[in-house]
Amino acid sequence: MERQRLAETTVINQCKQLLSPSADPTYVTTYIDHSFRQHRDYLCAGAWILMHGHPENINSANLARVLREFSPEEVTANIYTMVDVLLHHIQMELQHGHPIQDLVLKACANLAFFVWIQELLPFDILLLALIDRDDDPHALRIVINLLERQELQPRVKLYCMNRAPPEHWLHSGMFKRVELQKALGNHLSWKDRYPTFFDDVAARLLPVIPLIVYRLIENDAIEQADRILAVYSPFLAYHPLKFTFVRDILAYFYGHLPGKLIVRILKVLDLTKIPFSESFPQHITSSNPVCPPMDYFATLLLGLVNNVIPPLHNNSKSGAMGESLCNSMRAPHNKTPATSQSGLANASEGQKAFYQIQDPGTYTQLVLETAVIELLSLPVSASQIVSSLVQIVVNIQPTLIQSSNGLHGAPNGVGQASVLPTSPSGGSTDSLSAGRSTPSASGINTSNIVSRSGYTCQQLSCLLIQACGLLLAQLPPDFHLQLYIEASRIIKESWWLTDGKRSLGELDSAVGYALLDPTWAAQDNTSTAIGNIVALLHSFFSNLPQEWLEGTHVIIKHLRPVTSVAMLRIAFRIMGPLLPRLANAHSLFNKTLTLLLSVMVDVFGRNSQPSHPVEASEIADLIDFLHHVIHYEGQGGPVQANSKPRPEALALCGRASESLRPDVQHLLSHLKPDVNSSIYAATHPKLVQNPSNIIHQ
Repeated sequence: MERQRLAETTVINQCKQLLSPSADPTYVTTYIDHSFRQHRDYLCAGAWILMHGHPENINSANLARVLREFSPEEVTANIYTMVDVLLHHIQMELQHGHPIQDLVLKACANLAFFVWIQELLPFDILLLALIDRDDDPHALRIVINLLERQELQPRVKLYCMNRAPPEHWLHSGMFKRVELQKALGNHLSWKDRYPTFFDDVAARLLPVIPLIVYRLIENDAIEQADRILAVYSPFLAYHPLKFTFVRDILAYFYGHLPGKLIVRILKVLDLTKIPFSESFPQHITSSNPVCPPMDYFATLLLGLVNNVIPPLHNNSKSGAMGESLCNSMRAPHNKTPATSQSGLANASEGQKAFYQIQDPGTYTQLVLETAVIELLSLPVSASQIVSSLVQIVVNIQPTLIQSSNGLHGAPNGVGQASVLPTSPSGGSTDSLSAGRSTPSASGINTSNIVSRSGYTCQQLSCLLIQACGLLLAQLPPDFHLQLYIEASRIIKESWWLTDGKRSLGELDSAVGYALLDPTWAAQDNTSTAIGNIVALLHSFFSNLPQEWLEGTHVIIKHLRPVTSVAMLRIAFRIMGPLLPRLANAHSLFNKTLTLLLSVMVDVFGRNSQPSHPVEASEIADLIDFLHHVIHYEGQGGPVQANSKPRPEALALCGRASESLRPDVQHLLSHLKPDVNSSIYAATHPKLVQNPSNIIHQ
């Protein structure tokens, strides 16, 4: 404590010698050469104390000379320390009965002396220091006051005037820049260190204002955030990542933003140049918010099919008319058409969380990001949005086929194999005469959608499912959880799984239709819903970053307890494709493998009582899959002749095997850490204790 008081005394004495109005100019050199690094961080704080609210009380010329010799890190440390002292003084003055409004105005006037009058400190760093101290209730009030001061507004307007429209890259000719001294001010114009893009004091605010808006919303200062956006929206149009700012703020605060603020945030974008849905403005400004109709969501997905999902080969179109429709409808009016490279452009953004994808650089990305922003802006819950999208996917084939049959007759290509391996195909006219009524997604103008796509009903259903999975993967985790819940609900409520009169053979047949070849399922109306849901989940998983894949376990947890082989196969079909992808993420691989083994125990456990007795040989293919995927993980890629499982995976299988029936245990005998019964364990160098225990094939 004594040393701290001595240090404070030393700092104040140095500041007095340097900053008193009658200070010796030669002391500047002495201070720079001999002051301690720790003491230098308190220079601006000392200046603030010595000012006593009157800037003329300090020698600003000496202060400027010293600050010029400081590194950017030292200047930043000075600003943060000064802000701490400033806020502490306000708290002390409040205890003496001074009104907060007067204290804030006085503090802002003194800060203006540092920033605008003498140009001693960078304004952007000062704002960052203040919002970092938002635990003090007065820090954000000072920020708002500084942003609304008259010293700043002319600079912002001048910046916008000199920059022309934000899309200046569309214009030919050299871009004329403002003279560096005028643009950066005294503090920065002579520095070598500054980002080339932010070569203007006003421009340096561009990355800071979004952070201020974030912090205001976090502190429930909604009106203040709205006011700042209203003033600075024209300025934010020049932000290099304005699309990212809008998307991220809507995603991060999803469910907590009032409709008025959402509209204000959207105005940061030039709405006339963004391909929003035609009815989108009405949905976000309606005084009586309701969930948009199915046709709205279907049109949104169609936009992704036409501009984002890689187009199918022209030969797969429905004849010459379909090809001409494709060519005419897939290129929006006055827009850059999506080419066959759209899928490649989007692939580079795959496997990323939404917040890692920066502003769209292609029209393909623009359409996808616009759809994301639309869904995040709708005044309805994530569950309503996901439910609408899933209902479209679940009933897409009957919906499209009924419309096609009613208007044009049976579509070409019905009953053919699915073009995309992860997507179910359309159904056929046979499904219309099935014993059960054919569900459909009401409220969709299907004839319009089919004609605008240029695809057959069968092909379009594949692509719409892929588009839906891609779109949901771009949304924050709130939507993912709702998808998992909705998917598990639809699977559990499927009529052929809940019908107790169905024989084991019928269930196996239905599973085959749903999971092995969904094309057949649509023909007799047995399991199209499950086939579509599984295809949607696979499309969703393939676009989801690995860091969010652990959440996928929610689906299986909602499906448990599993009591039939049919549901067991569905669980394996949902989660199985994830395991090879997790080959190098061992912890998540182990969790997913444990989940599948526990589901197997639900059906084939020692104490389980399945509704129908089942032989272990009925799941031999699932056991083969486990053998293969465990070797895949051990190899870290495609299985080789010398691939070996990892000991951890064998241990997991061994523990699960103890709870299984003896006949199923036999099928898993090699997937154990026991060197006496497992050839994999016996030949694993980490498990072999005695060479005599090695078992040769």
